[in-house]
Amino acid sequence: MARTRATASKKRPKRATSEPPKKASAGPESQAIAKGDIVWIDYEGWILNADGTRSLFDTTREAIAKQEGKFDEKKVYAEFPIIVGQGRVLPGLDEALLTAELGKEFDLSIPPEKGAGDRDPKLVELHPLREFLRQEISPKVGMEMSLGGRRGTITQVTGGRVRMDFNNPLAGRTLSYRYRATRKATSLEERLRAVLEMDYGLPERFAITVNGNEAEVVVPDVCKTDERWFVSKFRVVADFRDLLDVQKVRFIEEYVKPAPAKETAKAEAPPEKAAPPTPPAPEPERAEEELPLEEKAPEEL
Repeated sequence: MARTRATASKKRPKRATSEPPKKASAGPESQAIAKGDIVWIDYEGWILNADGTRSLFDTTREAIAKQEGKFDEKKVYAEFPIIVGQGRVLPGLDEALLTAELGKEFDLSIPPEKGAGDRDPKLVELHPLREFLRQEISPKVGMEMSLGGRRGTITQVTGGRVRMDFNNPLAGRTLSYRYRATRKATSLEERLRAVLEMDYGLPERFAITVNGNEAEVVVPDVCKTDERWFVSKFRVVADFRDLLDVQKVRFIEEYVKPAPAKETAKAEAPPEKAAPPTPPAPEPERAEEELPLEEKAPEEL
């Protein structure tokens, strides 16, 4: 998100300089939200209990999660993008965003019919305990799990039977939101990255090049072996086609041959060839010693 946030901050000055000074300020036109806009939201979601208390069920604010004892180390607490009017959030919140303004915080109460709906008694079922033991599961009240491809919550364990509630945990509850739409995606690249963040994640890892109404998206190495990407890619493509003004999107997978490892030490130079030994200089011929005449042989006389 840090990268997306930085991109958005670079766009704002350009938009302000192209408009008259009065519109550059936070006027109603520039801050309005319309159906199909991609906006980032920051919120607290509460369940309003019958006794007048409230329970936090979701938030993007780390301090609130810690304060209410609902902090999850595996969760990233930060604003996230949604497409307004596309059913990406509860209907009551989706409708409220259409009348909200960027940067302003609002309080909202959502009845069950505009939240997770009413509870359906038919979705509360009894299952034999052996079904759980066969999966090496020891059922306990409050445990959430999947059974038969459906997600449910265990509400009772007794007499060899387990009661499972397959209703949405928020069904039949009146909800309260405190929310703020922080910013809006304006450029095509921002919208492409927002869709990647919604449908898969890691938007900053994708390299995106936009040319008119066409775009190239270089897939990062992490996706090449991630089964979650293989499933998410189809939704990403559908959202690109249906929600963005894009004629063509090309996904690219690059496989680059690694560069050879650098030598850590210089190769030893070959030994120098020894010069051939210099032959010894021939000894100078010794002059024949002169003998006295009386000692010379007769033929030498």
